[in-house]
Amino acid sequence: MAIIAPSILSADFVNLERDVHNIEENGADWVHVDVMDGMFVPNISIGIPVVQALRRVTGLPLDVHLMIERPVRYVEQFVRAGADWLTIHIEADQPQNTLEALDKIRALGCKAAVSLKPRTPAEAALPYLKKCDMVLVMTVEPGFGGQSFMADMMEKVRFLRTTLDKVNPECRIEVDGGVDAVTQAVCKQSGADVLVTGSAYFKAADRAAFVKTVQQ
Repeated sequence: MAIIAPSILSADFVNLERDVHNIEENGADWVHVDVMDGMFVPNISIGIPVVQALRRVTGLPLDVHLMIERPVRYVEQFVRAGADWLTIHIEADQPQNTLEALDKIRALGCKAAVSLKPRTPAEAALPYLKKCDMVLVMTVEPGFGGQSFMADMMEKVRFLRTTLDKVNPECRIEVDGGVDAVTQAVCKQSGADVLVTGSAYFKAADRAAFVKTVQQ
C-alpha cells in the first residue's frame, strides 16, 4: 500500500493546525512540509519555527523537503525541530557537502533523502543511494504548487527502482508534483511508494476517499 503525504503548501496557513488535524482524520500517512529559501527556488515558504509548531500538534511523521541552498548548514536544526524524514536536493551543494549532510541526518536518528529536479538525470543520484532512506523524484519544477504532472519523469522512477533493488532495496521512492486521483496510478506502477499531493488533496470533495484511492 502506498504512503500518502499531503503537502501543507496547499493548506490554509491561517488554520494550519486545523488542516493538519484534518490530514490525520482523513487517514493520510505523513505530513509533507515544503521549505523554500527564495534562492534555490524563487519562492519563500516556511522554516524551522513552523516545523517545531507542527511537531507539537501532530503525531504523524513530518516529511520535510528542503529546497534551500547548502542544506548541510541547517539539517541539524530541522531534525531537532521535529523532522522524521529530511530531504535535500543534490543540485543545492557540492557532492562532498551533500554526503556530509546525509551522514548528519542519519546520525541524528532521522531518515535521509535526496531529491532530483526534473532536468537532473537519475544517474546523478547514484553516489548517494547507499546513504539514503528515500529518493524524491520531482514531477514538477520545485518552488510552486499547482503545476501539471510531468509523466516523462516516470522513466526516472523506474530506473531508480531497478537500481535501488540492487544496492539499497529498503530505500523508498517518493514522487512530488501534480499527483492526483489519476496520476497516482502510474506513479505506483513505476515503482514509487510515497506520493506527495497538495492541491488535489485539499481541493478534493471527499478527502478521506481521495486518501484511500491513493493508498490502495
